[in-house]
Amino acid sequence: MENTFTAIIKKINGGYVGYAAELPGANTQGETVEETLENLKEAIVLVLQANREITEATMGGEVIRETIKVSA
Repeated sequence: MENTFTAIIKKINGGYVGYAAELPGANTQGETVEETLENLKEAIVLVLQANREITEATMGGEVIRETIKVSA
């Protein structure tokens, strides 16, 4: 599954910080813009995996899973 996110990058002393506008908790830093973007991709994957694990752990009983697509 491929998703699209908006990367927000800000220059700070000694490098850059970045976060995904649509996904709270997905943030990172790097020495270059390119490094920050690569780190942000990894952070996004980790946040999505953690959210799935949390959902599975807290949803007791039978659940229905459906894939949905939205455009914003």
